[in-house]
Amino acid sequence: MRDIFATVLGEQRGTGAAVAAWSDGRWIVDLWGGTASDDGSRLWQRDSIVMPYSVSKPFAAMCALILVDRGRLDLDVPVQRYWPEFTAPATVRHVLSHQAGVVALDVPTDTDAFYDWDRLCALLAAQRPAWPPGTAHGESALFYGHLVGEIVRRVDGRALGTFLREEVCQPAGLDFMVGVPPHEQDRAVDITCLGDIERSSDSELYRRATSNPPGTRDPSVVNSAAWRAAEVPAINGHGTARGVAGLYAALLRGKLLSPDMLREAVSKQCSGVDAVFDHENAWGLGFSIDDEGFGMGGLGGSYGGASTRASGYAFAFVTGTMGTHARAERLENALRGCLGVPAI
Repeated sequence: MRDIFATVLGEQRGTGAAVAAWSDGRWIVDLWGGTASDDGSRLWQRDSIVMPYSVSKPFAAMCALILVDRGRLDLDVPVQRYWPEFTAPATVRHVLSHQAGVVALDVPTDTDAFYDWDRLCALLAAQRPAWPPGTAHGESALFYGHLVGEIVRRVDGRALGTFLREEVCQPAGLDFMVGVPPHEQDRAVDITCLGDIERSSDSELYRRATSNPPGTRDPSVVNSAAWRAAEVPAINGHGTARGVAGLYAALLRGKLLSPDMLREAVSKQCSGVDAVFDHENAWGLGFSIDDEGFGMGGLGGSYGGASTRASGYAFAFVTGTMGTHARAERLENALRGCLGVPAI
């Protein structure tokens, strides 16, 4: 794992990366390296945090799942019960499993919308869904965290970033956050090589769903203090590889959620061709599901997840150099080789 990770780092043109893995009750991999700043003046440290894009989404989902587990939120009632202004005829389950259809805004807006939670939620509440909720599925690339987070806020009163910190990350000891406070900003890694990100689809819906509001692939936006401090929970969580893998290790250990809630969360709620990204996938309640287990990849190559078929391990790769998922796959297969598990 160390040798392959060193090779991965050597092939990256921008900032560095980190990888972590947990198995059989203990941490077996925790590696980091490379630079943390675009100009190379800062090195990636053990506690460096980086934005892994959609790897953030399961952290947002966890906030709602905890409320469901506590009996404060019902999966199968209309979102309007908790958020009366929301007009799409979707249930909470539809939102959590990417079936609600609220994936793109018809009203053109600007980057500043990301910094105004109430403004963006009002736009989402008024948005007509791209399909009748429950009849298709498609990742709400930019808005998943606002949809889930506003439901959480209406039920609990706390902003999603606060709920995540107090009810998920602090109890499980996870170095991961949505909304980086001023005293933590020096730990943040610059996102680099954004021009190397390939389009996932050529469809008009994909373009609309990933470009309005603009800025999510602009280095002057995503590397700014304002962006890091904002709460855009679909994509702008910040954490260490161990913080990401730690969520899945906690779930494998039976922490954070009851067994019944976890079982439902990682069961297929829908599958087939994703209406936004145009590829086959399956969704649980906030997690991407496959035959190996559950987790979530992010734009640019980061990944976090759990294997339930193999030896019950948790794995995460996070990077500041945008590219493909081949790096994470290579490292996870090396891990599986060490554990005596067939490659995926």
